[in-house]
Amino acid sequence: MAKPQVYIDGQAGTTGLRIREWLSDRDDIDVITLPDAERRSVELRKESHRAADLAILCLPDDEARIAAGWAEETSTRIVDASTAHRVADGWVYGMPELHPGQRDSIREAALVSNPGCYPQGVVLSLRPLTEAGLLRADAEVAIHALSGYSGGGRAMMEHWEAPGNDYLSVPFESPYAIGRTHKHIPEMTRYSCLQHEPHFAPAVGTFRCGMRIAISLHRQTLADGVGVAAIQDTLDSRYADERFVLVTQRDPHVPFEEGDVALDPRVCNDTNSLELTVVGNPLGHVLLIARLDNLGKGAAGGAIQNMNLMLGLPEERGLPQRDSDGGVV
Repeated sequence: MAKPQVYIDGQAGTTGLRIREWLSDRDDIDVITLPDAERRSVELRKESHRAADLAILCLPDDEARIAAGWAEETSTRIVDASTAHRVADGWVYGMPELHPGQRDSIREAALVSNPGCYPQGVVLSLRPLTEAGLLRADAEVAIHALSGYSGGGRAMMEHWEAPGNDYLSVPFESPYAIGRTHKHIPEMTRYSCLQHEPHFAPAVGTFRCGMRIAISLHRQTLADGVGVAAIQDTLDSRYADERFVLVTQRDPHVPFEEGDVALDPRVCNDTNSLELTVVGNPLGHVLLIARLDNLGKGAAGGAIQNMNLMLGLPEERGLPQRDSDGGVV
């Protein structure tokens, strides 16, 4: 039986490079690769799309829309890692853990839109709570997120790592996009089942990869009587059988020790894992923390997870994950 043919359109970008790295040892698929000098050729890209069983788009939004249009001329299935189609009609949202029927939808889909890195943490934290009625659908949610600078792609990586800039010695994070509507807001709102757009404040840190998303839930946004225990139990139950979503346990009566380096955003680096932590406050507020590799579960890993499902392969194949002791397997 012939191996599935997979084409990465945008193979030289940060997401494309990570996908190629994680697929490099796979013997159950063949990856179509264009020489660097020819990878921008429209004709060769179209030819590669036609030859592929599945194409992964690692392109800017406008280019992704054009490349997705080529799929109408072929039987090639698409995983789009751009923002272009995440709330578009006719596309399946590529988050297998979204709800129990989502995996089947992805398996059968011709067009799958890969979630954004920030929405992975936001949606997986909030959706179980809105569905269970623990968090009001009309809640006004505030989110602060910290990402490694690789989240801005090659240009940002070169900018931050340029010797003359000395940005990596800066002892604080750098907020961005706080005066405009971030492009991830629509999918955060829709797939978290929120009625109002969250107040989202992202920032870049002086580290290459990693992400920490902090979601503040004021006690007035929670249903009567809901606190840390109910939220912890709901997330534990929802993700008990999920391979890539880890819900951590911590004693609410033991505070983070003063001086400790707590909640390292790099804890899931080089894996497709996402870790959720629930932190209570004596005033009744709750803080949800999601940590992931912005280029792992937040981009390349998520795309490979969807690819595996669509090609009828084991979902976890080729995807490193954290084990119970914090190691990578």
